[in-house]
Amino acid sequence: MTLGAGSAAASVIAGASFGYKLLWVQPVAMFLGVMMLGALSNVVLTTGERPYKSFGREIGKWLVVLWALGTIMSSIIWHFPQYGLAASAARDLGALQEIVSIPPEITAASSAVDEAMKTNDPAIIDQAKANLSKVTSESTPLGLGFTTAGLAISFGIGILILCINIVTTFNYGGDSKGVRIYEWFLRGCIALVVVMFGIVVVAKIDVVAAEAGEIFKGFIGWYGIPNLWNVDGSLNNSTVTQVLGMLGAAVGINMTFLYPYSLLKKGWGVHHKKLARWDLGMTMFLPFVLVTSLVIIAMKVGGVYDGADVVNTTIRPLGAAKALGGVLGENAGRVIFDLGLIGMTCGAISTHMVVCGFTFCEMLGLEQTKKRFRLFALTPAIGILGVVATLPIWFPVAASAVCFTMLPIAYLTFLIMNNKRSYIGDAVGSGVPRFLFNSILVIALAVATIGSGIKIYGNVIKKIMPAKEPAAELVVPTDSKV
Repeated sequence: MTLGAGSAAASVIAGASFGYKLLWVQPVAMFLGVMMLGALSNVVLTTGERPYKSFGREIGKWLVVLWALGTIMSSIIWHFPQYGLAASAARDLGALQEIVSIPPEITAASSAVDEAMKTNDPAIIDQAKANLSKVTSESTPLGLGFTTAGLAISFGIGILILCINIVTTFNYGGDSKGVRIYEWFLRGCIALVVVMFGIVVVAKIDVVAAEAGEIFKGFIGWYGIPNLWNVDGSLNNSTVTQVLGMLGAAVGINMTFLYPYSLLKKGWGVHHKKLARWDLGMTMFLPFVLVTSLVIIAMKVGGVYDGADVVNTTIRPLGAAKALGGVLGENAGRVIFDLGLIGMTCGAISTHMVVCGFTFCEMLGLEQTKKRFRLFALTPAIGILGVVATLPIWFPVAASAVCFTMLPIAYLTFLIMNNKRSYIGDAVGSGVPRFLFNSILVIALAVATIGSGIKIYGNVIKKIMPAKEPAAELVVPTDSKV
């Protein structure tokens, strides 16, 4: 679930903007998330109870209702960009076969918007966006911005991915064999992603070897947060937002709901605690760090990073794919990068469907039958429209308000439950290990709170209450009569 469009975009921007210097951020973010999930697994495996009911009884019903609603909303909302990224990658593959998906005039207008964004001038940006909207509505079918061939490619890859994920997700709603089939499907997606991005990096192994020292410094946080201060001594908000946003959003609220039920689904109990910790490390932390690090390194060795150490807000994953076209020859690097992006979205889409199947049954108090699970698992399938369309502005704003607010609340709930001796007894731990573990959980809670605050400000407050431009000063010509 975490290896999707968001991870791809964050890693591409981090590598394109700062080279190796932010390699430390994703491992730290995922480590804190894994620790919190470790606390959750300790509670669930100790009691064997389904967390929605038990947490509602121990903490409060309304908190778990918001937890479930945030899970469903985030799974549906973030379904759209997964399909959007997959379709973009497919259209880029089509472009290698000289299939025109986007008319040249729209490409030119989009480039003008990117250039306008660099000026930070609202008037210039609005004018460029208005021109893009006009050109799009006048030159493409239904005003969607794509040629007929582009629409065919977009919906073709969307329908293919949806069909694959329906088959694999429905297996998860079946017996234990179906669960194993589904999990092998996810492993296959992760392996594809690692191999694809790994090939891009290995192709430039000479550069990687020569810059091994800089890569090591990036992982240990040698450079901290680069370009943290503006020339006037104030904090560089764009850099702080990029880093804290990455730290606070590595683990989404829908992941926290799915994880404990995946443990129970596999029949794990109190004797599987060590296995659960190993599972988090080897099948969540390690793949996430591998993929995000490979993407960041690829941005540097592929020449996308220009050394400016300024957040590049115009770079997109597909732009990075094109920039890497020369890594393995004229087109091979681009093909591999595109396939990696498609693999990332495919795995994320399937887990969004699975979590909706679980969550609806739990929230509505229904027994999880095959029929119900499969029906509810289809809820986020509307996200397939993301291959050609974006959400109306109010939709992600509403989702962000719930999802980003609930993550710190969910973390606080896990921290409390993991230390509630009246509920889990001696499983709360003791001595120095308990102190150290709780210290890490508090840090994870603080980072999630800060990251969520930044996301809420950027995704909700600024969109609802945009900053007003200062009134233009009235200038009276000297020869005027007043």
